[in-house]
Amino acid sequence: MRDVRGRVRGPGIGAGVLLVALLVVPAAADPAVRPRIPTYDVVLALRADGVLHVRETITFDFADGGRGLVRRLRYRVGDRLYEVRDVRASSSTGAPARVRTTKLGHELRIGVGTRGPEVRGRQAYVIEYDVLRAFTPRAGFDELGWDAIGTGWDVPIEHAAVRVEAPVRLRDVRCRAGRPGASVGCAGDRDGRYAIAFTQDGLAAGEGMRVRVRLPDRAVTAPPPAYARPHWAGTWLGTAVLALAVAAAGLVVRRPPRRRSGTGLAAAGALLVAADAADDVVAGGPWAFSLGDASLAGLALLTVGVGIVFAHRVGEP
Repeated sequence: MRDVRGRVRGPGIGAGVLLVALLVVPAAADPAVRPRIPTYDVVLALRADGVLHVRETITFDFADGGRGLVRRLRYRVGDRLYEVRDVRASSSTGAPARVRTTKLGHELRIGVGTRGPEVRGRQAYVIEYDVLRAFTPRAGFDELGWDAIGTGWDVPIEHAAVRVEAPVRLRDVRCRAGRPGASVGCAGDRDGRYAIAFTQDGLAAGEGMRVRVRLPDRAVTAPPPAYARPHWAGTWLGTAVLALAVAAAGLVVRRPPRRRSGTGLAAAGALLVAADAADDVVAGGPWAFSLGDASLAGLALLTVGVGIVFAHRVGEP
């Protein structure tokens, strides 16, 4: 009887192990489906009035689900400013496409459907916007450098295409794909005299496509570039005043003046910094703040005032 049970149990255990292996191995062999961008098509239309009109058609595979997408644009590069306006979006697959724009650092973040219900699988989006003051005047030509597909995507892009259209014949157009400082040339194909298309397959997360276009001088009405005040606009004078204030703060701790004077200096310094920052913040938001001599002088007063108040607090019984 034991022999019969053993003979039956052995094949049964083997069949069970084989069944588990058949169920587990395919699951381990097939990687989990992750979000990706199967296709990304961009049209850069260079208009005669110097405005760059951008149309991006993005097919986004959300896999198990997600809420919209965020397109990141650099509206400030160094001190150079690009004005992005008339942002709009739509979805041919019925996904939520309400636009919400926010500035964070030097980026303009275009959220599309990010506050709508969750969607799954492949969804198609179209994002359009205009860019003003995008051209840079050079000796004998006007130049446009633009990240047609930015490097801010955290998902891979399987197939990308960028088409450049101009009101004049395109003679000098170049495209680079990859990461900044480690890019390669894109495959290009002319479509008549006034358009050229570039393609690139297999962009990894964090990789993009940058296009550079040179047009003959006065081929378009290109307004001059706009520049913001540098974040650090202080001179040696403002820096010296702040350094003296730091040294003075150490002295007043030993023999502090009246506490009321410290409070007054601190308040005056704070008001001076706020007044200096107000123009920049009102015009360009909090990320446009520039630290100039007025702000440095305000920080100097604030430093001395806080030092006096601190000295009195330490000296209290």
